[in-house]
Amino acid sequence: MTETATTGRALPHPRPQEIRLETVLHALSDPMRLRIVRELAAVEAELSCSQFDVPVTKSTTTHHFRVLRESGVIRQVYRGTAKMNALRRDDLEHLFPGLLDSLLAAADRQAARLGDGG
Repeated sequence: MTETATTGRALPHPRPQEIRLETVLHALSDPMRLRIVRELAAVEAELSCSQFDVPVTKSTTTHHFRVLRESGVIRQVYRGTAKMNALRRDDLEHLFPGLLDSLLAAADRQAARLGDGG
């Protein structure tokens, strides 16, 4: 079943062959976007946008999710009125083996070193 079959609203995502390393790295270079990705990786499930506690405005949060989606880091789908987010872990691992896990481990070490947890 396609996203439009269940919701009538589909969001554009790059196909796996369109995902570029420099775009992924750019998306993950922002602390708020990295925080979102770390949260998604920690739960290994879909989360709605409202489940993220990020200290920025709703419009800024929307921008961060769009950058992550357009870069190919996350997949967003509507489930009812909620926009659900999931990591595109399989696509990223196929294209760039070990990259996501390495970046997440480095982010965890940095958070521990800086004592900020996020």
